[in-house]
Amino acid sequence: MKISYECGPCFLRQAREALDLSTDDELLKMEVMEDIFKFLSGNFKVDTNSNSTGSTMHAMIKQKTGCYDPYRKEKIEGNRIALKYLPDVRKILDEDDSLESYVKIAIIGNILDFGAFTLDDDIESVIKNSLKKDLVIKDIEEFENALENHDKVLYLVDNTGEIVFDKLLLSKIKEYDLDITVAVKSEPILNDACMAEALDAGLDEYGEIVEIGCGTVGYVDSQISEEFREIFDDHTFVISKGMGNYEGLTEIDLVDKDVFFLLCAKCNTISKHIGVNLHDMLLFKK
Repeated sequence: MKISYECGPCFLRQAREALDLSTDDELLKMEVMEDIFKFLSGNFKVDTNSNSTGSTMHAMIKQKTGCYDPYRKEKIEGNRIALKYLPDVRKILDEDDSLESYVKIAIIGNILDFGAFTLDDDIESVIKNSLKKDLVIKDIEEFENALENHDKVLYLVDNTGEIVFDKLLLSKIKEYDLDITVAVKSEPILNDACMAEALDAGLDEYGEIVEIGCGTVGYVDSQISEEFREIFDDHTFVISKGMGNYEGLTEIDLVDKDVFFLLCAKCNTISKHIGVNLHDMLLFKK
């Protein structure tokens, strides 16, 4: 997906956040931000790919600060908080164990920033209220048909914390007797899940975990490894979580694949691209 004018301030917000997590050296922050301004001034254009631009910017921050996992503490905390509430979520699903409920739970995971919650927050109420909301785009019948007619699926995860709720959907998918391959980032980027976080959340209970060969914002086809490209090409059924993977996969030819996107439209650029309202929850087939 290409950038919009609204991506500009978002890039700068991410840069400030990553710099604050990476270093306390104010002069270094100023130096790096100057470099980011120069980079964006030469590359922020109508036809620019959003994921590639963000990935380059974060790589600059890592290289110049020497901090290669700025969000490490936030990722650990995100999984910890999400795992604490897993029993409560399971109780909710015991009351309604439909496929749609599991899909909603996975998307709710995409809504919540677990690192921003404390143990005193009433996350269970947030979950219950979100479950009452309808999916605005709900290709649930096509999704279940894919589950019934494919023998394997590639599941592209998004953030830590969120992957704990993905685990519940993976358990539901397993009931359809599919082989599951879970794809994670090979290198830290933002609070995206890497191998360590996926193992910590127990995703390996439901399938093989593989790395995509890079640490990019979302999916960037030109940077995945040849090993992962073979895996990707070998799967005709793909489940994509989150906005970053949506942005990347819309840039490539998916004609011969059943690709389902599970996400919450959390920014105006994505909302307009899909044709929905901000904060809508979506399950749709490409």
